[in-house]
Formats: sequence, C-alpha cells, structure tokens
Amino acid sequence: MRHNISDQEVTFENAWGICDEDIYNKMLKTADKKHADRKPFFNFVMTTSNHRPYTYPSGKIDIPSGTGRQGAVKYTDYALKELLKKAKSRAWYHNTVFVIIADHCASSAGRNEIDAANYHIPAFIVNLDGYENQKIKKQCSQIDLFPTLFHLFHWDYESDFFGKNVLDPHFEQRAFVGTYRKLALMKKDRIMVLSDQKKQNFYHWVKQDNSLRPLEMDRSFLEETISWYQTADFLFTHKLLQ
Repeated sequence: MRHNISDQEVTFENAWGICDEDIYNKMLKTADKKHADRKPFFNFVMTTSNHRPYTYPSGKIDIPSGTGRQGAVKYTDYALKELLKKAKSRAWYHNTVFVIIADHCASSAGRNEIDAANYHIPAFIVNLDGYENQKIKKQCSQIDLFPTLFHLFHWDYESDFFGKNVLDPHFEQRAFVGTYRKLALMKKDRIMVLSDQKKQNFYHWVKQDNSLRPLEMDRSFLEETISWYQTADFLFTHKLLQ
C-alpha cells in the first residue's frame, strides 16, 4: 500500500526524496494506525539518503552533510538505529520482523562489465523470535531472502518464487547480478555475463583484486544462465506470474 507524506511530515529533502528519518517516522505512524485498527501490516520502505549529493539533516552525526559518501553511510546507519529504537517502544514490536537489504554497493552502475564485488550486499533479518543470531555465509541472492524468511516462519505455501531457502541442505549456491545492460549468473568464482546484441563472456572472478579473467566458454553454464533470465522474462511478459 502506498502512503502519501504531507509537507508537515517532511523535515529534510533533496533531489532524491525525503531523508531516511522522515520516511521511517511515516512508516512508524502507519504501523501504529494499522495496529490500532487490529490489522496486520506489511510496509515496504526504500531509502535514498545514501546517494549523491550525500545530503542529510545537520547535527545528526559528526560528518557534515554533503561532504561525501562516508557521511551518507553513517547517517543511514544512524537513521536505522533510531528506527529500531523507536519501534521497540511500540506494542506491535514483539511480533514484527524487520528485513533490511541493499540493492548494490557504491559505483556499481555504468561499468563496461560486471563489477562482482559491488554486488556483495548486506542483508539482515531482525527481531525474529525463537532463533539465535546466525550469519549466512552461502553465496545467494536477494531473491532468496523471502523464501528463507518464510521457512523460518514455518510457513507452508505455494509461490512463483525463483529464489530458494538458503537454509535447505540441498540449496545450490549461486548469485544473480546485473546492470542496466548486463545480466550475469555467478557460481563461486565463475561468472557468465550476458550482454546486448546476444553477446556473452565467461570469467574467473579473482576476489583478491576483483578482476575478471576470461575463461573458455562453457556451453552448459551459458545455457543455464540464459534459461534463468529468459524464463523469467517469458513468465513476466505473458503475465503468467501470480
């Protein structure tokens, strides 16, 4: 559900939109209203403070606004901390789960080829009752987050998810990455890159220097990569995803 934010609820904005604190405060207000009406809620929030020109409300952190990415990242962390601190005082907090995830790291767009290291993104499931803290070290993708979360909820469900539960012992590690012109499938340190004009390149990714070293084409790997993306495109284009 989309909720409009009034001018009175905005304390800071730039060309990208309102600051993280403002949108989090709106989310808290919306959650409070749903809880008061005895209705469950699912809030999706996309923040924008960690983008150029890296401006944010003054006086929040010890790095002046507009001076660079380091300040924007620190403000992003500050706003998340404030959100969780405020949420803990709400009656709905004890049975509400927070999922925090990025889309990519800095400077990942506009490159001639895939910058693999800049797709190693953070993802957190916060306040999931009944589980000890754990760190998932498997190679996986954004699309695997919700199937994993639903497994932790012990849900029995049907879906069109392409993602898988990473806690399944049979989970095959792989990652999907891409730019506006490139699509790639990554398995451990091998990565197949599909480009426009039906071009493809196969690489060995060297983690130490984030370089891509050409490999002889693997037809099986290529066909698998194409099948993932072509199937998803077909299902979406023909409105076959429910």
